[in-house]
Amino acid sequence: MLHTVNKSPFQNGALESCLRFINEGDVILLIEDGVFGARTGTAKAALIENVLKTNKVYALSADVQARGITSVIDGIEVTDYAGFVDLVEQHSVHSWL
Repeated sequence: MLHTVNKSPFQNGALESCLRFINEGDVILLIEDGVFGARTGTAKAALIENVLKTNKVYALSADVQARGITSVIDGIEVTDYAGFVDLVEQHSVHSWL
């Protein structure tokens, strides 16, 4: 399962809800304002670092760049739109709004 999160974890509970319900091996893709969850040194960084032990986490490069994020948590894979399409083709998708 591919879980997409498009809301900032600092303004919405979508990321935390996602993390409560994912299964080991599921994939998370942070898009739009959801990429704020990928930043290093934030209050939410520990949540992502913990989930990286069992799940892959991606962040959409265009959204990372558009929001001026210069450092992402180690282990997060930054992907482009082609990678986004590949993930959607490989997995069923659940969007957390």
